[in-house]
Amino acid sequence: MTMSARPFALFISDLHLQESHPATAEAFFRFLAEHAIHAERLYLLGDIFEYWAGDDDLDEPFHRRVVEAIRAVSAAGVAVHWLAGNRDFLVGPGFAQATGLSLLEEPHVIEAGGRRVALVHGDAQCTLDLKYMAFRAQVRDPAWQGQFLGMPLAQRKAIIANLREGSREAQSGKSCEIMDVTPEAATALFDATDAQVIIHGHTHRPAVHETGGRLRYVLPDWELDAEPRRGGWIALAPDGALTRYDQDGNPL
Repeated sequence: MTMSARPFALFISDLHLQESHPATAEAFFRFLAEHAIHAERLYLLGDIFEYWAGDDDLDEPFHRRVVEAIRAVSAAGVAVHWLAGNRDFLVGPGFAQATGLSLLEEPHVIEAGGRRVALVHGDAQCTLDLKYMAFRAQVRDPAWQGQFLGMPLAQRKAIIANLREGSREAQSGKSCEIMDVTPEAATALFDATDAQVIIHGHTHRPAVHETGGRLRYVLPDWELDAEPRRGGWIALAPDGALTRYDQDGNPL
């Protein structure tokens, strides 16, 4: 199903693209070619890749396919924007140049129809997960990133593989509440940005939360290589209306 009216912006996150999940990747490519290309703006809100070891990995064949698919959208006149997630925060200027997108810092605020919308990945608002918050502060530090990116690519990938395994083990022992956005962090973000709407991903718990007339939209993660199939995005109309879509483009 194709959206009839041209949206002001589309928002998507948490595809965790990887060569071993071809159906999910193909679904993303269809989304870009059939939906994103008709929007004024496209916002990629993090964890688009399962991991990103650095822009010197751009020529890996699977990564090249992703780059070319995004580039086709930006070349068609869509303003494409990237906001880093917890798995692809090392995406840098080389990737931005190759795809024709712009890199954003969070929170990023946009307006449509008189509505202020704050955009984040969502991991910084999971403030009860103290171990992750400490890890996030470490890996987002420019000095740490500079040292890490100075290592050979193969070494970086090996370190990332170990970190991913450790993350899976750590998550198995954490409650859903600890890994979710806290109400206090959401309220603080609303207040700091003066936004009426927040859109984020990260938690893989798609929903719409209302607090005091302010709305927090949570994007779904994507998984088309296993059951249950899931995915989707959010569209923002020029008048400020928001619509959630499933992975097949059906409004929810």
